[in-house]
Amino acid sequence: MKALRIFAVLAVFGPLGTAQAADFSDPTWPCIQRKVERMSMGLMWPIMPDENATPDAAAQADITELAELLALRRIEVAELEDEVAGFAATYKGDPQILTRVFAEVFDTLAQRRSRIISGIGEFSLSQIELSEKIDSDRGEMDRLLAAETPDFDRVDALEEQIDWNQTIYTDRQQSITYLCETPTLLEKRLYAIARLLQAQVREDG
Repeated sequence: MKALRIFAVLAVFGPLGTAQAADFSDPTWPCIQRKVERMSMGLMWPIMPDENATPDAAAQADITELAELLALRRIEVAELEDEVAGFAATYKGDPQILTRVFAEVFDTLAQRRSRIISGIGEFSLSQIELSEKIDSDRGEMDRLLAAETPDFDRVDALEEQIDWNQTIYTDRQQSITYLCETPTLLEKRLYAIARLLQAQVREDG
């Protein structure tokens, strides 16, 4: 019943209802995109990391530097082809070195993605709470207006509060499309990075 109530509230109060979740297992999820909380590195990267193949300090510094560069969303992956090719040439396409690069990028972007998904969840719950408040205030206003002697001061205060809360709700909803797209964009970036790095792998590296 609680889930049905949430769906009803969202349907009444605008864009969140029209973009309601493909993932009905979580009625508070506001995105068309299905909610996938955790990604698997193994689905993107075919090489198993060898825990015994530990790079030296200089190589580890190079790995981290490239990983941090690849994780920067403001730089298109295609723009980093030369950096990746140069790095791979230095390490002769070593599969384990390139695996470590991807692993560091994956950890960085996966953690970022998890924080964003958590933020979307908090955003959605705050919107649900606000829409329920609007619904409650409208119900109170209707009851007051139906009374034999309406309290018009209270009605005016409720109307003002409803208008204000509805404005806040609508303004917040403007950002939901961008918020919902961000985890998907991070996934796409990881897949693109995986392809770029895999193209440099040399099994005899």
